[in-house]
Amino acid sequence: MTMNEATARTLAESDEEEQLNKAIEELRGVLKEEPQAAAVPDFGAAPVGGNANVIMNIPVELQIVLGGAEMPVSDLLALQKGSTVALNRRIGEPVDVMVNGRKIARGEVTVLESDPSRFGVKLTEIITAAKL
Repeated sequence: MTMNEATARTLAESDEEEQLNKAIEELRGVLKEEPQAAAVPDFGAAPVGGNANVIMNIPVELQIVLGGAEMPVSDLLALQKGSTVALNRRIGEPVDVMVNGRKIARGEVTVLESDPSRFGVKLTEIITAAKL
């Protein structure tokens, strides 16, 4: 890779990071302004702000982290179908909501009222930029 390609890649990643940060801040603003009437956000609603159309079209990876575990390679290799891995969290503790690898919120696992065979995560805390 040439120096120009590396510089271009770094600038593109920086721009994506900046757009993601703007999107997160706008989401936090919307969550603070609107009452929490609906459990499911209305993604079809009219966007807010001048650059909202750009922000709303940025694809992000959302992960809900139930917990983690650390183990030696020998234990990892011994895992089989039906094995249980103990996580570092207990039942009822908050789960982390991650967007593109960054923790943005915490929540609690809940059963969906509309479909008891499925579960979701109810947000209980939005992580502010100061806490990051």
